[in-house]
Amino acid sequence: MNETGRELIARSRYHLVEDFLPKIERCVALLSDEQVWWRPNTESNSIGNLLLHLSGNARQWIVCGLGGDTDVRDRDSEFAQRKTIPRADLLNGLRQTIREVDATLAKFDMDSLVEKKTIQGLEVTALEAILHVVEHFSMHTGQIILLTKILTSSDLRFYEFEGDTPLLRFTSPSS
Repeated sequence: MNETGRELIARSRYHLVEDFLPKIERCVALLSDEQVWWRPNTESNSIGNLLLHLSGNARQWIVCGLGGDTDVRDRDSEFAQRKTIPRADLLNGLRQTIREVDATLAKFDMDSLVEKKTIQGLEVTALEAILHVVEHFSMHTGQIILLTKILTSSDLRFYEFEGDTPLLRFTSPSS
């Protein structure tokens, strides 16, 4: 179990820090503050709302839920925000959250993966919490990518291909 747990944690950290975050950073770098807060309709979220939401969710589930920090999240405010927060501030907040998530996962006790935790009023295992955050981050990263493609009319070209092997074309500016 420890070897499997270590690999799960390592891959989760990789996806959050070295895959999803750099893609989000690249998208936001291509956009203005106005574009970051654009929404196609009142029922949709802006990229700004999604960045606030990703920070809140990852912090609540990992830093607080698994790491023991105090949970002060106001989930509704992540979606209700309409005032423009500069994209640099949004990215700095997300980067800080990911650093905290990464630090929490780096010191996580593999023997606690099946331990029950109460997060967002739900009883889940630590394993479920980690999978939830990685899946959730992936889903919203895809939405941010799609919105960026719509707003910029561009192919973001995240990968180069060497034969059949995809290689990331960039690394996170925060690395």
